[in-house]
Amino acid sequence: MRVVSGSARGLRLSAPRGFDVRPTGDMVKQAVFNIIRASLGGARVLDLFSGTGQLGIEALSCGAESCVFVDSSRASLGLTRKNVEAARFDARAELVLSDALAYIRRAGRFDVVFSDPPYNEGLLAPVLTEIIEFDILKERGIIVCESRAGLRMPEVPPPYEKLREYKYGGVKITIYSKEVTV
Repeated sequence: MRVVSGSARGLRLSAPRGFDVRPTGDMVKQAVFNIIRASLGGARVLDLFSGTGQLGIEALSCGAESCVFVDSSRASLGLTRKNVEAARFDARAELVLSDALAYIRRAGRFDVVFSDPPYNEGLLAPVLTEIIEFDILKERGIIVCESRAGLRMPEVPPPYEKLREYKYGGVKITIYSKEVTV
């Protein structure tokens, strides 16, 4: 597992032992960042279910101004801290030990939100609902959801919209956006 683009490109990140954390594969990660790169310059990013922190670190490497890493596991947050420090992004990172849904209810606003929960816990739809209900996405912001390829992702109410879905083997990436309101 490594940083695939930006200022920290090539940096090897620490990965967990066992199956408690499922890091996004490098091919999928590179495809995601090719899709969203234009949204990252100066962005405030939220990495929910951060695990190793690789998605937020990749965003920082590609020009995001800051990233909040949220995970309910102390071990995962410790791994995130180690990787953030190795990438020398500690000054631009905030690590939060919290349940994702609880954090969303008190979060500020973000330009980019990554939501990559454990596949078998059914958390993607509730997290998406909370993001919309608490309106934590800035106008023109994006939400990047990772799921199993066969999972049907929900439609969302305006001003939010589902932009596109991409499949990479057994993984699906769904991109949502918040349009400008007048």
